Amino acid sequence: MQIPTSSTNSATIDHDFIPEIELGLLAENASISPKFLYDPLGSHLFTAITLLPEYYPTNTEKNIFSQYKDQISQAVGIGGTLIDLGAGNCQKAESFFESLKPSNYLAIDFSVEYLQDALNKLAGKYPHILMQCIGMDFSKQLIIPDSIAPTKRTFFYPGSSLGNFLPSEALHLLSQIKNQANDGGLLIGVDLMKEDAVLMTAYDDPLKVTAAFNLNILRSTNSHLNSNFKVEQFRHVAKVNHAENRVELYLEALENVIVSWPGKSREFKKGELIHTENSHKYTIESIKQLLMSAGFETTQIWTDPKNYFAVIYAK
Repeated sequence: MQIPTSSTNSATIDHDFIPEIELGLLAENASISPKFLYDPLGSHLFTAITLLPEYYPTNTEKNIFSQYKDQISQAVGIGGTLIDLGAGNCQKAESFFESLKPSNYLAIDFSVEYLQDALNKLAGKYPHILMQCIGMDFSKQLIIPDSIAPTKRTFFYPGSSLGNFLPSEALHLLSQIKNQANDGGLLIGVDLMKEDAVLMTAYDDPLKVTAAFNLNILRSTNSHLNSNFKVEQFRHVAKVNHAENRVELYLEALENVIVSWPGKSREFKKGELIHTENSHKYTIESIKQLLMSAGFETTQIWTDPKNYFAVIYAK
């Protein structure tokens, strides 16, 4: 059974996001928030990225889920509400439906159109689960609707997306989750720091799917800002920043470019960069400390043999 979708009107979204996009584009070091990567096309492109052999997080996390599913399910417990943050195609959450047996499923993502399509397919397969999806930018504020029971909430945040946040932002999000989990908890996937060669092929793959995903943010920006970015004038760049323990994604201008939108413009010199994403990598100790700082009291951790990735249940 499916509860009606909650979403924000697209015109309102554009209006709300214009100042944020402008602030990033007009800064000395230009940037675009990574949330704008996940428009409907970007969401499909990211799904394609997860199928690449070079993109280790998806398969590594999947293997951890499969190997330790019984232990994870025992830690989390059955029933209640499964709240899927950055749900995407909902497949990861679906893999736990049989073992966790949630009575309610709330899927949250930035791209509500893509999310609705995924949820429509799920609803027919699991008529006994009450399903709802919400289009939400939870990078700013996480608001769980009153229709969701306050007890036995399990927040599900797989795929290492926490790494997109600066440490202070990650702490803010985790604190919000902790305050709304009540007697439940958080099941989260985090990427661990590793050698540069593995990171670079994951974020700059030979098929250039990641490049297409990154470049699509310019089309997404055009749709919100009514700007005139041309994808062919930029190229995808990935860098490993050891000082900050993260991979950084940029778009580099291939020529001198003037980008304009109603009332404003910005010139990008050849070689100038637009920062589009950070992907922070953790150690076991650093993620445990972050969760404790957010107010979680206990953690159970599962990793792969290479220690590439960790799945954590925090309560």
